[in-house]
Amino acid sequence: MADNNEKHKIVIVGGGAAGLELATSLGNKLGKRGQAEVMLLDASSTHIWKPLLHEVAAGTLGETEEVEYLNQAHRNHFRFRLGRMEGLDRKKKEIYVSPTLGDNGEELIPRRTFSYDTLVMSVGSVSNTFNIQGVAEHCMFLDTTSQAYKFQKQLVKAYMKNHAGINTAADKPLSIAIVGAGATGVELSAQLHEVTDLLAVYGLDESSNVKLTIIEAATQLLPALPNKLATATQQQLVKLGIDLKMGRRVVEVTKEGIKTHDGEMIEADLKVWAAGIKAPDWMKQLDGLETNHINQLVVDQTLKTSDDDIFAMGDCAACLWAGHDENVPPRAQAAHQQASTLYKTILNRLNGRAPVQYVYRDYGSLVSLGKYTTVGNLMGNLMGTVSIGGFIARVVYLSLYKMHQVAIHGYFRTAMLTLSNLFRRSAHAKIKMH
Repeated sequence: MADNNEKHKIVIVGGGAAGLELATSLGNKLGKRGQAEVMLLDASSTHIWKPLLHEVAAGTLGETEEVEYLNQAHRNHFRFRLGRMEGLDRKKKEIYVSPTLGDNGEELIPRRTFSYDTLVMSVGSVSNTFNIQGVAEHCMFLDTTSQAYKFQKQLVKAYMKNHAGINTAADKPLSIAIVGAGATGVELSAQLHEVTDLLAVYGLDESSNVKLTIIEAATQLLPALPNKLATATQQQLVKLGIDLKMGRRVVEVTKEGIKTHDGEMIEADLKVWAAGIKAPDWMKQLDGLETNHINQLVVDQTLKTSDDDIFAMGDCAACLWAGHDENVPPRAQAAHQQASTLYKTILNRLNGRAPVQYVYRDYGSLVSLGKYTTVGNLMGNLMGTVSIGGFIARVVYLSLYKMHQVAIHGYFRTAMLTLSNLFRRSAHAKIKMH
């Protein structure tokens, strides 16, 4: 704990859904009153709710959904520091942050050291390539906002070339292959199909000449959903003309395409990897903290790591799901719940009280197929498991994002942002073309 004449230093690494919510609530509770110093560290200067990254990649998400960390910190009484954590000294209670470089390689911010009394790791996850040859070199990923924007720029470039007939035979469509039929892969495929429809409406008729393929090693897509809903989603994707290659394990990726275990080569101009996650590799070497096979920090039921002063939450934490043989799934609802639990635990720590036990409450799974449909299952004590679809599912899906916005903006500001977005959409293009 901090000395009596010093404020307790709380450092949160990672400004995703969980990290930003925790920094905001602790800033307003402790930072505002001068009872603690709350600092958030992130490698990016802006935040976008991760379940929306497929919309960023497709170019259908407005920039108003981005949250500037510096502005959020100023309004909510915590400090934001830009940088990427690279190491930890548990004895000295210090974290080490890599230098921040500009586009041309010049050093903008030097290597820094920050001390902590309570450290919360919330760095999220990255794509797991499973060491398959060619994935890192030839596939695009949707782990971060910058990666999503990079994909969107490549997508626009490919559409433009296709429209102008550059490097494309008249009868050869633009081909996009997505590896992984989880929520990210399925939602991205539907969003990209919607984009091709919109571009045709805007006059780029040739853009509708696009071939979308999903490649999945399992025989069923969307493992988080019940069979009935997964089958309904599969039928919807087939109806949209998306080619589903199920039961196909990828063994190699080349510049030309994707090779599967049965010898088929699936040609693709753009290749997206969305086939599983892991915590970043550097987390394996955090001064002896216990990790699992996918680099996640192993935590107990209070989200505490093997160090009494270090906690972890979100996708980078491996927390056993009470009553199950598996860990808590890496979902936005879990991150939201963990942030709420750690908020209470950290307040207790400052007052010498015991930490709060984290209990995961599964409210179900939802998958949005853009304008076409939304499917999912809701879970509750009274209803049990209920399958929902269409408009109601869409409303519930959007409400999850609104809950996140309320956690970081409050009810009034969220209402104003929602209204302003409605007005903006009536005046702006539905897709970003730059």
